[in-house]
Amino acid sequence: MSEFSFEGRVAVVTGAGRGIGRAHARLLAERGAKVVVNDLGGSMEGEGADVGPAQKVVDEIMALGGTACADTHDVSTPAGGEAIIGTALEQFGRVDVLVNNAGIIRYAGLPEIDAENLERHLAVHLLGSFNTMRAAWPHFVEQRYGRIVLTTSSGMFDLDNNLSYAAAKAGTIGMARSAKLAGEPHNIKVNLIAPAAMTRMGGGPDADDAEPVEGMLHMPAAAVAPMAAYLAHESCPVSGEVFTAGADRFAHLFLASTEGYVHQDGLATVEDVAANWDPINDEKDYYVPTDLMSWSGAFLKHQFPGS
Repeated sequence: MSEFSFEGRVAVVTGAGRGIGRAHARLLAERGAKVVVNDLGGSMEGEGADVGPAQKVVDEIMALGGTACADTHDVSTPAGGEAIIGTALEQFGRVDVLVNNAGIIRYAGLPEIDAENLERHLAVHLLGSFNTMRAAWPHFVEQRYGRIVLTTSSGMFDLDNNLSYAAAKAGTIGMARSAKLAGEPHNIKVNLIAPAAMTRMGGGPDADDAEPVEGMLHMPAAAVAPMAAYLAHESCPVSGEVFTAGADRFAHLFLASTEGYVHQDGLATVEDVAANWDPINDEKDYYVPTDLMSWSGAFLKHQFPGS
């Protein structure tokens, strides 16, 4: 058996009926996990429902000798989150891994975007991750073990007509950073993955197993799954971190701060800020805060010289 086995583990993967979620579920099952394949089965805009996509992935896993069951509850409601975790407990008796991949996208930007667009994205991406994580948390605490992988996106860096999606995906980072601290005493690790794959939501063909074509980008969902599986494994060494994966590249994405400019002799003026714009933005000596207290200590160190 491989070093990175999930034998004896139960994994829940949301949004696993197609694309990236399907790849996650199949790899975890291949490595020995019993998998709850959750997918509402709707359109990429979040409309409709269909048990077909989740059941199809279950059938694929079973045909390959794995163990899985389908779940079609809606992550965007607290009751749905509880029910998804409940499926793992009812079918397999425990839950060890939660991979939150469910998502929607409805392209819109300012000024025409409406509040309903933003609310729906937050409900699925951010609250959906919260609902399932909160439902699984007591079980992780009780067994003193849990692995959570949330899905963020490079879309947060900005993309035209993508305001709601970017806001929701950026929100998952703050949530994971806070959950990391709550999980530390209980051996619960929470990390994030920003995938890069040509799926129906990523603007690619609606085909999960597309073969490479010479001269064209090849970004299959399966190329993302190894990072998600590593973050979901018991040997994962980090928590609260963001990793990108796809198209044969894996990287660490992090939040950093410049050293900046320290003003002396009274309150700074707008002119002082403008005059020191270059040192404020100089990335030469940036640092990577591990948490809020780490950042505060670095930001305020000039207040305590000699400490």
